[in-house]
Amino acid sequence: MKRAIKNSILMVALIAAMSGYANTNISSLEMKAAKKTMLTLEDVKQGQKLMIRDLSGLVLYKETITSSGTYTNLFDLTELPNGNYFFEIDKDVAIEIIPFKVQSHEVEFNKQKETKFYKPIFRVEGNKIMFSKLDLELTPVEVDIYYDDSYDHDDEFESIHSETIKNEKVVERIYKLDKSRKGDYRIVVTTEGREFTHSMKI
Repeated sequence: MKRAIKNSILMVALIAAMSGYANTNISSLEMKAAKKTMLTLEDVKQGQKLMIRDLSGLVLYKETITSSGTYTNLFDLTELPNGNYFFEIDKDVAIEIIPFKVQSHEVEFNKQKETKFYKPIFRVEGNKIMFSKLDLELTPVEVDIYYDDSYDHDDEFESIHSETIKNEKVVERIYKLDKSRKGDYRIVVTTEGREFTHSMKI
């Protein structure tokens, strides 16, 4: 995905109410002459998510892409407190991360620090769960599988498998479940502080 980021002077500003911003999303529109950042994303799809986060993971802004093609929007990032932040584009199989720094109302982007996080892919065939993930950074990947017989409707899942996968650029696993244990299964993959869950029933 090609992307272009450039600054321009425009009238419409997306301004955060910075007092107490940790508890609110950037959602207010205000007319103001300000130095703006224009974000352009190509080849996006309807339904994908765009967010601005701080380093703690707090979501400051969230938007659902409404149409496929090229996305363009203007952001006034200068009113953010000094610190490091990032745009996050949640696509089908990957999350693209565009970091930026705010210092004294100036915004700085470093294209070389842009990264891509590949999400796990799940596939189910009968009583088999197939899981794969591209892990170029060789980050540990934790996999947990839970089971609930679903007869008592208590939603209390028990752990039936747990492992930590290390030093594999291409993670691929096939988990064969016991056909005699009918009920609900849940596979949870945790890596780089992110958690992904896939549920199935046999």
